[in-house]
Amino acid sequence: MEFKKPAPGEELNESGEATAPRQAASVILLRGGADSLELLLVQRTPQARFMGGFWVFPGGAVDADEGEGDEAHRSAAVRELEEEAAVGGIAPADLVKFSRWITPAVVQIRFDTHFFLATAPDGVQPVVDGSEIVDHVWHTPQGALDAYAREELPLVFPTIKHLEQFSAFENADELITYAAQRSVEPVEPRILMEGEVARVLLPGEPGYD
Repeated sequence: MEFKKPAPGEELNESGEATAPRQAASVILLRGGADSLELLLVQRTPQARFMGGFWVFPGGAVDADEGEGDEAHRSAAVRELEEEAAVGGIAPADLVKFSRWITPAVVQIRFDTHFFLATAPDGVQPVVDGSEIVDHVWHTPQGALDAYAREELPLVFPTIKHLEQFSAFENADELITYAAQRSVEPVEPRILMEGEVARVLLPGEPGYD
């Protein structure tokens, strides 16, 4: 996938020394059960230094008091979901781990992000704080990709790749079942510059190695 301009916070590191990635967690909140599949996206304020104006899954960095390892990532994911979208009532143990993405070494601001799936509580109505997060929307995976193609919904590479995977599933229950049986391996994209255009490569794609 090609990008002519990096998202805020995704500028390349010109010092030549890779920054250690910060531990982070994100929740992909699903609704629809056995009937359909929609997921929650939130919009970061355009004033944000990192991903300003972009639509993302709720999430953020792991706090020092949340410890280390899987338990810390789960705690952070639940906390961020409540802080950014006012969605509570989800226990860390109920999260289903789906993926782990590590920001490319050539990018200035790096995260080692663990993505979890969660079923939205019945009747939940997300509420954004209007400061860090300024809007929210429920979308089908393909609907979000279509809005991105129309330049109506700014998305970053990991979000796009997740939506592409999710579009193969008929409903939320099917996706949760698949994820519960899935072995999660870290994904660290690489960036190949071609003039002023950056190509993002995934493991296994031509040119990655």
